[in-house]
Amino acid sequence: MSQSLIDLVEQKNLKTEEVPDFEIGDTVDVHTRILEGNKERIQVFTGVVIARSGSGSKEMFTVRRIVNNEGVERKFPIHSPKIAKVEVTRSAVVRRAKLYYLRDRVGKATRLKERRRDTKKA
Repeated sequence: MSQSLIDLVEQKNLKTEEVPDFEIGDTVDVHTRILEGNKERIQVFTGVVIARSGSGSKEMFTVRRIVNNEGVERKFPIHSPKIAKVEVTRSAVVRRAKLYYLRDRVGKATRLKERRRDTKKA
């Protein structure tokens, strides 16, 4: 009973058509809205999706990238109003649910094998 009530409340906060299909290992551009004073701008965070967790309105994904030879990871809630959009730029073939092993790798060792997608889908 209580779980069904929680699900009803969460349904109002979920994004419907704006959520893209992306998987672990995909390289994504996450467009986030940032408030600076009274101005709002969009900042793009580009990196590899190394994890997804949660479900419903609490679903999160972790994106990792290298900045100045330092690894930077950021967690984003999928259904947050602060996220303008998520674009998939590249897909990769992975055999793991979490790519935490990329944290220990540097340079060319972090490359993932690209997944070829069918462009002739109707």
